Amino acid sequence: MQTQVQSIHFKADSKLVSFVKEKLNKLTLFHPGIISADVAIRVEKDQERENKCVDIKLSVPGPDLFSSRKATSFEEAVVEATEALRRQLEKARNRAA
Repeated sequence: MQTQVQSIHFKADSKLVSFVKEKLNKLTLFHPGIISADVAIRVEKDQERENKCVDIKLSVPGPDLFSSRKATSFEEAVVEATEALRRQLEKARNRAA
């Protein structure tokens, strides 16, 4: 699976990028037909504590899947977004079967 990670208005360290790729690679266990993943990571300029935002778009056969989550840390937002995508992948696989 090809993974593109884009950090908006800041430079993401390699540790965060590796964490994102590791979590996304685990999704191939639930749907082997994932073509690519596009990830956008950003910090929103507001006074909320949950201002770390992660958007993930998965390209799969059929309609693309998308998840967006906010959290207090990027890692937490990535975990929540990939969990939502896992549920979407299982539903898509069940519909195809």
